[in-house]
Amino acid sequence: MSEPLSSTDPYKGVRDFYPADWARLDAMFGRVRETLLRSGYEEYNASPLERSELYEAKTSEEIVNEQTYTFTDRGERRVTLRPEMTPTLARMVAAKRRELSFPLRWFSIGNRFRYERPQKGRLREFYQADVDLVGLPEGEADIEIVRLASALLKSFGASEESFVIRMNSRPLLNAACAAAGLTGESVRQYLRLLDKKSKMTPEAFAAASSTISAKDPLAIITDSGAAPEVARLKKALLDRIAALAARGVSNVVFDSSITRGFDYYTGMVFEVYDTNPVNPRAIFGGGRFDGLVALFGGAPVPAVGFALGDVTLADFLDAHSLMPSGSARVPQLYVGTPRTPDIPAAQAFADTLRAQGCRVFVNISDRALGDQIKDAVRRGIPLFVAYGANEIANQTLRMKILATGEESALPVSELPARLRSGS
Repeated sequence: MSEPLSSTDPYKGVRDFYPADWARLDAMFGRVRETLLRSGYEEYNASPLERSELYEAKTSEEIVNEQTYTFTDRGERRVTLRPEMTPTLARMVAAKRRELSFPLRWFSIGNRFRYERPQKGRLREFYQADVDLVGLPEGEADIEIVRLASALLKSFGASEESFVIRMNSRPLLNAACAAAGLTGESVRQYLRLLDKKSKMTPEAFAAASSTISAKDPLAIITDSGAAPEVARLKKALLDRIAALAARGVSNVVFDSSITRGFDYYTGMVFEVYDTNPVNPRAIFGGGRFDGLVALFGGAPVPAVGFALGDVTLADFLDAHSLMPSGSARVPQLYVGTPRTPDIPAAQAFADTLRAQGCRVFVNISDRALGDQIKDAVRRGIPLFVAYGANEIANQTLRMKILATGEESALPVSELPARLRSGS
């Protein structure tokens, strides 16, 4: 006999979802899915395996070099487990751009993988909803996406006081960098540094920034009088924030330090933050990425979207006591079998109930009825009936409510309606 495996723990940074855990996750994303479908968005999906070149073309350098699960398959192809969904979206849109009816309102819910140090809010495997509006330029599309981001949190019962949407503009940042004398790689270095600003002390950020530029681009944004293009772009962004307030989203603020870590952003960028001090990190974010589809050839296709991960969403909902109840979908009824020869008839009876939408568990062991009742209690199944020769002959059941011990006689024909009514 071989030796037992050394540990029952999952791989570091990932989770096992037992039925109650999965029910909680399903309840969260069920609310997200319902809100998106009501807003006219369609769900799509794809394999978590992608060619590595897809991410090397335009994703964050840090993610590509340090956080991807990349390997060579048996055909000597370099393959990556998807760390994000946006490049896959761009590939799918490029593949059928002549067949699709734009604008696309798409969303996808699934698992993503990043090799990073597990900590609060970050795991190596996480589940995420990606929401994108493809085919419309900036303006109304940007407003719709930010309003939708707000609506998702409000669908859980969140108030605008419980979160804040911090917004910035990549063109504004680029103009400020140009006014500071930065070009090419120095701009990318500064934006990568800016993306880490919230994790640094002001002194550490200032010191690191001074090695890239003698002038601080953020200071130029604050004092935009010396740079007309910076002033123009800043005003355009402030106008959009005012438009959002007029359209019912009044908790959007301008934050010149928001940049987002991905290299493909081309316009508005935003991040949503919890206002509860116990959970001070970004919940989720997104922005405009007009150049990603064109990497596969053809004209650029404008696009804007965001991604919402399960870990940070759960932290937010827990901090504000808004987590939806997610009970595991246990069977409604346990059908006990008085004797082993009764099992085939009990299974056939259960099939008639299942055909009418009922969730039914049938005992197929040789244990006594008393032990079957104890088994039903352990499984959390609320109702119990025995089904054998007597029940078949009389077409009558005795239904037991296990939480109270109450029993009542019931014609077999009435059982489906009782189960559907939940009584």
